[in-house]
Amino acid sequence: MTFSLVARCAETGMFGVAISSSSPAVAARCAYARAGVGAVASQNVTDPRLGPLALDVMGRGMSAEEAIAEVQRSGRHIEYRQVLAIDAQGRVAIHSGPNSLGIWTQAEGRDVASGGNLLANDGVPAAIVAGFEAAKGHLGDLGDRLIAAMRAGLAAGGEAGPVHSAGMMIVDDVPWPVADLRCDWIDEGCPVEAVARAWEVYKPQLRDYVMRALDPTRAPSYGVPGDE
Repeated sequence: MTFSLVARCAETGMFGVAISSSSPAVAARCAYARAGVGAVASQNVTDPRLGPLALDVMGRGMSAEEAIAEVQRSGRHIEYRQVLAIDAQGRVAIHSGPNSLGIWTQAEGRDVASGGNLLANDGVPAAIVAGFEAAKGHLGDLGDRLIAAMRAGLAAGGEAGPVHSAGMMIVDDVPWPVADLRCDWIDEGCPVEAVARAWEVYKPQLRDYVMRALDPTRAPSYGVPGDE
């Protein structure tokens, strides 16, 4: 019911997750990232405990492979789960349980991993990885590359049925996500494009919001009535 990617920007060290599904509010249950540590997508009959578990393991300096091994060891009903992880060095690892739904598969690339279940075809994750890698030359920002990758997955067929929710989370060098954009449900239209539009609006203001948190005296105008 889901396709996603986890990724790292080798130049900035930022991590991101992008995900879409026919289920509601997929990003609220499946997307996890921690600054300086890595990113995780935990999907397919979701267990929301697995994302923080994998991040905690990587936060102790262990690799994505070791984090997924711990997920496999201590996760319950692991045969139903699909979990993607990327660590601080850009290494990736994926667990896809044999009871993943429908057509399910996975793909890995440089600083990126993708997986999906109930897919239209088994080429979708590879298309997502290729879309992320191809965007590097002309789309430098991690958020732009995540959107390009998700669009590539849609163009390759996406999920077997219509998708209704999507999200994108990005972390940088502060302990909260610098972007956490979601479309929790849409009846008509494309949730990936709804998130893409939200990113288009949010991207120019991203650094301003970080500065407002760190030092309001240095922040730009808020652009509201009464603000000078």
